[in-house]
Amino acid sequence: MQEKDKTDNEGRLVVSLAEKLGIAANAANIYGKPIERDGVTIVPVARAAYGFGGGAGTKDKEGGSGGGGGVSMTPVGYIEIKEGNTRFRSIRDPQSTVKIVAIGSLFAYLTAKTITAIFSPNDKKKGKKHKKK
Repeated sequence: MQEKDKTDNEGRLVVSLAEKLGIAANAANIYGKPIERDGVTIVPVARAAYGFGGGAGTKDKEGGSGGGGGVSMTPVGYIEIKEGNTRFRSIRDPQSTVKIVAIGSLFAYLTAKTITAIFSPNDKKKGKKHKKK
């Protein structure tokens, strides 16, 4: 019967973690409180990602359990409501711009290097003298 109690406790631990993280990543946090100014209403929008884990084990008739989790909320844009019309406006992530510039720069460098290698004389031919026919 003691083994069943451990299993029940482990299950409760995981359910408790899931509930607490679910509360943190609810719709009120993903869609922020509307802000109204001069006839325009703005509703902030965020992306939420969360995860959790837990476990338990026994060794030499001693048991233990633990768990943890986390929530990440990233702003992605806002909903603009004006004169009965609604539209979503995205917010560009500066980190994605840096990644695009870095990848583009690397691609340009490799392309230039390849073109230079194609049109430059081959090192093997430099040491050889060519006979005129």
